Amino acid sequence: MDFSAFSTPSPSSTPFLLPNVGVRSLTEPVKEIPHNNFWIFGYGSLIFKPPPDIEMSSHDHRGTPTAPGRVVTLIEREYWETLDDPHAKFERPDSRTWGVAYKIIPERVRHVSAVLDLREQNSYTVHIVPFSPSKSASSPLSTISTIVYIGTPDNDAFAGVEADLDGLAKLILTSKGPSGYNKEYLYKLGDALVDLHGRDGEEDDYHVVDLVRRVKKLEAVEDEIIDN
Repeated sequence: MDFSAFSTPSPSSTPFLLPNVGVRSLTEPVKEIPHNNFWIFGYGSLIFKPPPDIEMSSHDHRGTPTAPGRVVTLIEREYWETLDDPHAKFERPDSRTWGVAYKIIPERVRHVSAVLDLREQNSYTVHIVPFSPSKSASSPLSTISTIVYIGTPDNDAFAGVEADLDGLAKLILTSKGPSGYNKEYLYKLGDALVDLHGRDGEEDDYHVVDLVRRVKKLEAVEDEIIDN
């Protein structure tokens, strides 16, 4: 299995490491990065729904333009610290973003790039970040240069911090798009992160765990009303 799963970017890094502005698709990076060392960093749905052709032996998807759902993105820590995040008190100085690095089969790089450009079309841009394999990955590499899609704060789909967590949970419970229910995205992300953290003895992501709890609580109330 030639991908470094159960890994995390360096806690000292930020998403915006390119000297230029993030490009809108993988077309340009594909020309610059050797195809025999082409890695994608997956966070969010790319953890539980990998890209095609990896080496092994959200109105556009989780909502609609009129009723957008919610999916995750990465932002610079310096920018996050300016926001009024209700979960900020649970953040640790050494917090990291957990995900999975996928090494793409060289001859399939252009195909995978086109697939991901379509999948991440809702105002995401392409960046390069350093990725540090975790202890459980048993990788011979200390750092891997990976490509990542990020929905930056300056795009129209960026929702920012939402202080009304119960309202956010209700929105996630009721939103649906071409890829399915928004709640399914949240539940699968929650399970995937618990698995990643558990393999290295890390604490769970409180923000995601708390949202899962709130959405499931609302869902249980709806199910009880239907049963009655």
